Amino acid sequence: MPASSRGTVYLVDASIYIFRAWFSLPDTLTSSEGKPVNAVYGFLRFVTEFLEHTSPSHIVFAFDSSLTTSFRNEIFPEYKTNRESPPPELKEQFEICQALLKALGIPNLTHEKYEADDLIATVACNMRKLDFRSAIITSDKDLAQIVEGEDIWWNYPKDERLNADGVYERFGVWPHQIRDYLALVGDSVDNIPGVPGIGAKSAIRLLRLYPSLDVIYENLTQVRQLAIRGASKMATNLKQHSERAFTARELTTLVSDIPIAAAAEYRIESADKLELDRLVKFLGRGDGYIDRIRQVLKNW
Repeated sequence: MPASSRGTVYLVDASIYIFRAWFSLPDTLTSSEGKPVNAVYGFLRFVTEFLEHTSPSHIVFAFDSSLTTSFRNEIFPEYKTNRESPPPELKEQFEICQALLKALGIPNLTHEKYEADDLIATVACNMRKLDFRSAIITSDKDLAQIVEGEDIWWNYPKDERLNADGVYERFGVWPHQIRDYLALVGDSVDNIPGVPGIGAKSAIRLLRLYPSLDVIYENLTQVRQLAIRGASKMATNLKQHSERAFTARELTTLVSDIPIAAAAEYRIESADKLELDRLVKFLGRGDGYIDRIRQVLKNW
């Protein structure tokens, strides 16, 4: 992060790094009970390197309680139904990762109703009121929508750090327009349909002329007359699929007012030695990373 007198809270989209480890490390890495723990080892490696790199005073790891459902399914039942349920051995590793963070005294959040993105948006909003800036550790462009002021969106493995201007250069729209952009083009990863016939370039052009989905719909007559190819058809599609577009925006808008922990609970606390020793014994070869994390925390 650039120099600033403001405090920084690091908000980690944990699931991405567990999935990355699951797919990149062999499942021959097993626990003392013979269960695969490859995702745990990879996640521990990321946590170790990240803590050594940043030495954060405030940090939160956010997890999805369910990898396939949330309150958004009440709005749109097909939300994320294109995803396969994670295998039991991966779900178990998610639980181990959360247990390890808790035993190490590292704050982590999950919620039965809301997704990790919503938890991150809420913490960022709450900490902003306390004059903290946020470093959002993710590769998911959805989370770019909460960037403002001195915040950054940080794809840690690629060391790609974007402030609001960087988000505009990278994605073609401003942070607050990300949800409108996704409402227009859809999000195939989450099974959110967009407006037919509107791709990335068209959506960016529209949002540069009209600052939000609402303003676009207030100016459909002008959209029809734009000097771009297919403008008339685009306006027709927008009109015919208005309900889909606004439902999509509701799905892509992050919730930032969930009742969750106070700011003081985002500081790293003392480790639970007994629970940590139990997890180390279970992991078998995982103690190397855990010892490094212990040493990092001890040095602060």
